[in-house]
Parts: sequence; C-alpha cells; structure tokens
Amino acid sequence: MKRVLRYLLIAVAAIVVLLLVLPFVIPVNQFRPAIESHASAAVGRKVQIGNLRLSFFRGALTAENLSIADDPKFSSSPFLTAKSLNVGVELMPLILSRTLNVTGIVIEDPQVTLLRDAAGRWNFSSLGGSSTKAETKPVSARSPEGSSAAANLTVKNIELKNGKVIVGSTNSRKRSTYDNVSLTASDFSMTSKFPFTLSADLPGGGKLSLDGNAGPIDQADASLSPVNAKLHVAGLNLASTGFLDPSLGLGGLVDMDSAIESQNGEAATKGSLKLSKALLVQGGSPASVPATVDFSTKYDLRKESGVLSPSTVKIGAAAARLNGTYASQGDDTVVDVKLAGDNLPAKDLQNFLPAIGVHVPQGASLTSGTLSANLNIKGPTDKLVTDGTLGLFNGKLAGFNLGSKMSAISALAGLNTGSDLVIEKLTTGVHMAPNGLRAENFNAVVPALGTLIGAGTVDSKNNLDFKMIAKLSGPPPGGASAAGVAGAIGGILGQVGGGKSGGLAIPFLVQGTTSEPKFVPDVSGLAKEMLKSQLGSLGAAPQSGTQQQNQPQNPLGALGGLFKKKKP
Repeated sequence: MKRVLRYLLIAVAAIVVLLLVLPFVIPVNQFRPAIESHASAAVGRKVQIGNLRLSFFRGALTAENLSIADDPKFSSSPFLTAKSLNVGVELMPLILSRTLNVTGIVIEDPQVTLLRDAAGRWNFSSLGGSSTKAETKPVSARSPEGSSAAANLTVKNIELKNGKVIVGSTNSRKRSTYDNVSLTASDFSMTSKFPFTLSADLPGGGKLSLDGNAGPIDQADASLSPVNAKLHVAGLNLASTGFLDPSLGLGGLVDMDSAIESQNGEAATKGSLKLSKALLVQGGSPASVPATVDFSTKYDLRKESGVLSPSTVKIGAAAARLNGTYASQGDDTVVDVKLAGDNLPAKDLQNFLPAIGVHVPQGASLTSGTLSANLNIKGPTDKLVTDGTLGLFNGKLAGFNLGSKMSAISALAGLNTGSDLVIEKLTTGVHMAPNGLRAENFNAVVPALGTLIGAGTVDSKNNLDFKMIAKLSGPPPGGASAAGVAGAIGGILGQVGGGKSGGLAIPFLVQGTTSEPKFVPDVSGLAKEMLKSQLGSLGAAPQSGTQQQNQPQNPLGALGGLFKKKKP
C-alpha cells in the first residue's frame, strides 16, 4: 500500500512539474501570427496582440494586449483596445499536434469607440466585410485557409468584461460614454444565429441590458445584422444623453422595457416607457408624477428614419394618443409627432403641468374639470417646439379668489367670485419652446365674472406678460358709484373687445409669476380704445336725445375717473 501511495505521489509531482515546464517548452508565440491572421480575416480589420503565455491550469493562451484597427474612413485610432486577451484552447491537440482549437475568448477591460458619419453609416458597419460566405470547416494553426475559413470560425463562448464604449460622430466632438460594459455571446459564428447578453452603465447614471439572439452577421453592413432581443433601461437621464438640452436645465428619467426585432434592415420595437421628473421647458419645474407611454415603432436602419404607430400616453387616468415620425440627422434625433386627447381629467394632469411651464397659482389646485389637447411637437429632441391648442372645460380652481386678485382694478372692486374659481370654458392657442411659452387667442368664460380674452407669454424665469380684457357679464359692482362710472364711459368701454351687449369691458395686464400672478389696470390700452372710439365718432352722424348726452366729451377724464380710489 505504501508503495502504491509513493508511486501516486511521484505521478502527481511529475504532472505538476510538467504543467510548470510545458509552457516554457511549447513555443506558444508561434501561434501569434496565426491568431492575428485568423482574427483579422474574421473582423475585416487588422488585429494585433502582444506576447502570449500558456496557462495549463486554465487551458488558455493569454495575450498582454489587443488592438483592432478602425475603418480608415472614420479614424486612424484603434476601434478596440484591451489590456489582455484570454483564448481558451483544447490542450491535447495543442500538445500532441500543435493544433489550435479555440473554445472561448475573454477580452479584459476593452475600450470601444463607435462613430457615425454624416451619411449615418457606423464604423462597425464594415466589421467582417472582407469575409466571404463559404462552407464551414475547422480552423487550426496549420490550416491557413484565409478569410473564408476564419469567417466561419465557431467559438463556444466570447466575453467582454469591464468594458467602456464611447459613442459619437465624425463631425462633432461630443461623446457619450457607457461604462462597465459586459457582453457574452455563446456559440458565436459569423454565419449563424447566436445568443447574447449585454449590460452597461448609462451616461449620467442608470443601467441598460439587452438579452436575445443576433446573427448571422450581415457581410455587407454589420449594423444591419438581424437581432431579436428584450431591452431593459432603468434610470436613463435624458439630459446626459443629449435627448434634451442640458444647458437649459431640461431633463427627465426614463425606465423602459421593450422588444426589438430587426430583420432586413428594418427594426420594430414595442414596449412601455415611464418618464419621471420630466422638465421640458426652461422655467418649468420637474413633474411630480410620471408619464407612461405604450409605444410601437418601425425604424428603417438604412434611411435612419422611423414611424411611431398610434401609441398611448398616460398620466394617471388621463390617456392621450401619440403618433408621428422620427429620424436621425447627424447628432440629432428629429421628431414630428402629434399628441391629441379629449376629456382628460384635469386633476390627474395638474402635477405634470409644471414640466411644460404651466404652474397653478400658489395655494390653489385643480379639483375638477376636463382638459383637451391637440398639439404638434416638432424639431430636434433637445430643442422641441410645440404648437397647438389647449382647452379646459367645467373646471374648478379651488383656493383661488379671482375677485380679490383683481381688486387693484377699481372698476372691479368688490367683485365677489368666491374662494373657488369656476371656469366654464378656457381655450387658447399655445407655442411652447425650450425657453418659454406663448399663449394666443386666450378665451375664458368665468360665470362669476364674464369673459376674459387676450394673449401673452411666460418666459424662462416664469414671469407673466399678458394683455387681457375682462368683459363683465353684468353691471359693475360697487352700487351707484360704480354704476355712475359705467354710465359715464359705458358707451366707449362697451366697444372694447367688439361687444355691443352693453357689458363693461376692462383692459388689464397680468404680471408677476405663474405662482403669484398680479392683475393691474392697462391704462394705456384703455386710453387707446377710448381714443379710437372718439376718433370714430367724429365721422358719425350727430346723435340726439339721450344717446348724445351719454356720449363722453372728455375720454381721458373718464379714464382717470374709472381708476380713482373711492372716497370713504
């Protein structure tokens, strides 16, 4: 028994010595030209590796460095560099016949630069371009079949670990960097489908993962290779990825799950997207509620343009329709999208409105009513411009007393609209750009007051600049004194806004901010209207009786009387 144990120990020692000595006995660097040649033929680029070492314990060849050249049309710098390359090999064929059979490839700490030119072509499009489709046959260090054999090389496992991918274009210095990139592909072949998984850290935070099948590799353009995969995105920062202009403070976080199917140069995606903390115009505030989009798109990889099929945008219980087109133009993604919705619950939308620069006055809230929207969203994603119409119907702005806010306008002193503002109808045309909002043809029907019409802007600092006319539905408040003022100037003011119903029309300005609006008399506007009325009356036929007596002879005096403070 002791003799058997001694022989066993001797055998183990011999194997250990053999494993330690063989790497120095077998000149593994003789395989370097073959590896470089086959790899260069497979990717269609010049591949260089450093000094080779053989590890019997891992069954692998290790190269100290790896470099893959870029397409010369894009850059003279390498397309990929890595600190080390581990090539798994079958040991017995290597020892007995010095035949190199590759079982796996692991690339450590790679850095890849992806560039797109002005025509939309990527620098990885030509990968494998020099390879030709031929019958599959084994490849060894002794079989220099050339590019066709290398192109059909099958590798059981390929891994990229702890990588960095830099994405940009040839006509811009702007770059986006994806860190901790990990890629695994099984049973890899240039000529057949293979499974893969990809994960990465997104610029500015967030993570991306892609899991599915790819291949065979398109020999003419690798970017058109078929893909069928599931995409998961968590915490994509729109500002750091360039979708929105970070210089304006715009942004938002995106979480997305979608299925991607690419075939014959057309990619179809279908999934759901959640946009949180959205800020879409300068001067707005991040939305406190998310918007979700159930989407479906088709994208032409050759033309770099796509169609957004009818999709749904949801904010709470509010759901609107979304459809349009999008295209890549240089560094920009340009969209032309229509958003439309009716009977959208105002209460659910209230907390998203700050994202587009619409703020409810401080202390107030939309407790009821429905919104309608018909908007066209166009331009580069970082400089979107929106035009269209918005409407609010049967709304209630709780905690907002319009009468008290407008008390600075003497003709409206004492007007009691209640602590809650009821809005029967509000419609306006809007123009929204990253630097602010403009409202046109503003028309609001407020039962407690009358009709408010006008136009104005909200700038990037949330400042209001509106010129408005309040056309009262009945006689002005304030008893006989106010009625006297109305009698003195009613004939003129009744024409402001084009009305002939006899209601009092008061021009005023809305200033301050959206959260703290200020209503002040528009003296110059009122004077212009009165002067216009007086000039118009000069060419009219003389009036008689009561009408002539009620015609004011001193419009400026009547104007001053309108805004006089009441005596105690």
